[in-house]
Amino acid sequence: MKFITVRDLRGRSGQVWTKLAREREVILTSNGKPIAILSAVSEETLEESLAAVRRARAVAAVEKLQRQSVQMGTDSLSPHEITAEIKAVRKARRR
Repeated sequence: MKFITVRDLRGRSGQVWTKLAREREVILTSNGKPIAILSAVSEETLEESLAAVRRARAVAAVEKLQRQSVQMGTDSLSPHEITAEIKAVRKARRR
């Protein structure tokens, strides 16, 4: 993995684009911490690449919810218990 700083992106954008074309992916950092992933795309691959990123985020979100469910013990609720919980939350929101 190649890393670049926000400062490099501002001051040497031409070199960053060259590196991105060569490496295909570059991690953008600020104060030493990753803040973004730059990924090379073309007009032909833009939609497909964007869809892949969105799918990956959705999968990660579902996996996080599943882990939280196991931690909270709600992974074994019956359909009836789930329905009751949903009704209770909706009722509380109306107040």
